[in-house]
Amino acid sequence: MKRLLIAAALGMPAAAWAHHGWSEYDSSKGLKLTGKVVASGYEHPHGHVRLETPGKTWNVVLAPPSRMERRGLEKGALKPGATVTVEGYPNRSKAEEMRAERIRVNGKSVELR
Repeated sequence: MKRLLIAAALGMPAAAWAHHGWSEYDSSKGLKLTGKVVASGYEHPHGHVRLETPGKTWNVVLAPPSRMERRGLEKGALKPGATVTVEGYPNRSKAEEMRAERIRVNGKSVELR
């Protein structure tokens, strides 16, 4: 039992860092993209959309679903075919990924952070 507790204690900081490692996104290079939702996920820890823009399809990391719902962004708004605009920051090492700070869908802008 003691070994299990030690292993859990050592593993938690790494898991917490991995989940909240926003430093992997370059906040000095803001992006604003408009495109069509190809696919979306509305699960924890963060929602996401695959956004098709001219010349590139992006993986866009969103806020946790509970925050998006509290701020008025319902799951159904992110269905495939919807046109959305996202503003955020590119991932430093994954050229097709960005973290969204806000999203505009159906004429409504929602702050995600």
